[in-house]
Amino acid sequence: MTRIAAVHGALAPHRRPQHEITDMVARTCLPEGTDRRVLDRLHRSAKVESRHMTLPLEQYEELDGFGASNDVFIAAATDLGAKAVRGALHAAGLTAADVDLLIFTSVTGIATPSIDARLVGRLGLRPDVKRLPLFGLGCAGGAAGLSRMHDYLLGRPGHVAVLLSVELCSLTFQRNDASMANLVATGLFGDGAAAVVAFGADRAERPDATAGPTIVDTRSHLYPDTGGVMGWDVKDTGFQVVLDPQVPDVVRRYLADDVEGFLGDHGIKPKDVTAWVCHPGGPKVLDAVTESLDLPEGALDVTWRHLADVGNLSSSSVLHVLRDTLAERSPAPGTPGLLLAMGPGFACELVLLRW
Repeated sequence: MTRIAAVHGALAPHRRPQHEITDMVARTCLPEGTDRRVLDRLHRSAKVESRHMTLPLEQYEELDGFGASNDVFIAAATDLGAKAVRGALHAAGLTAADVDLLIFTSVTGIATPSIDARLVGRLGLRPDVKRLPLFGLGCAGGAAGLSRMHDYLLGRPGHVAVLLSVELCSLTFQRNDASMANLVATGLFGDGAAAVVAFGADRAERPDATAGPTIVDTRSHLYPDTGGVMGWDVKDTGFQVVLDPQVPDVVRRYLADDVEGFLGDHGIKPKDVTAWVCHPGGPKVLDAVTESLDLPEGALDVTWRHLADVGNLSSSSVLHVLRDTLAERSPAPGTPGLLLAMGPGFACELVLLRW
């Protein structure tokens, strides 16, 4: 099985309380003279206390179009991604030359050469390192990236793989867009990155290998007739968010059957799971997850705390929650954990862990 050796998170440099971000959104998104009470209510209901932003708040008003925002993405994603990978490799006791595969996932900017290619020379990765850039998975990208890393390491059990997620969500906020979806997104999403180092089974058995949970199995599921509930509409101004209020209902309709079936294939019941590593999709989504899976009180405390501290970091968030779970919860060795995230498609990604 694949062994997770280290998880390291990094956050964008400018931390701001929620009310300051709300004021910036009011200036840039609402027509002059508009009553901002709906905006204030939406941002309060997100239950986010602070977020990290790529730029100082006043500079968001100066960004001139998609090209300018994407140029910032490329530079900042490369910097933040390098920081995350270096931290993860250090925690795993490895050097850049040890890496055989680098997977990169993001949905908040585009680059060719991709961000992973730009990091090879900067980090000192081998020129023959394999690369796999992933785009379009949204909030599910961190979980899906773990799954693809696991697939690779099953076939290359002596290798080392790194998954890097960088999401600079603030660069996608749409100016002069007072739509409900944009106002919700501007109150929920923040900027950050995370890197995971994993060993294949042969490498994991070496005496110098860092201990960590193993990935037992993974599962993906696309739900029928839900392609329009989440994603981007690509406009001249950039990525305009699609965020349908039906998302919590979709979770309630499908998630329990997915989770129970996946766990059941391994002889596990939901009550056996000692740690739920859940993406912080927002308060209504987390309530839907708790209700549909009948989770015990406190099961998603790490996720709720992450949401309050830094907001939703899209694909990076579930990896931050994994890091915090490893640091804070210390599940009993040998017990199962479940990592889960949902994103555009509409799709669910499940990763069965063993501590």
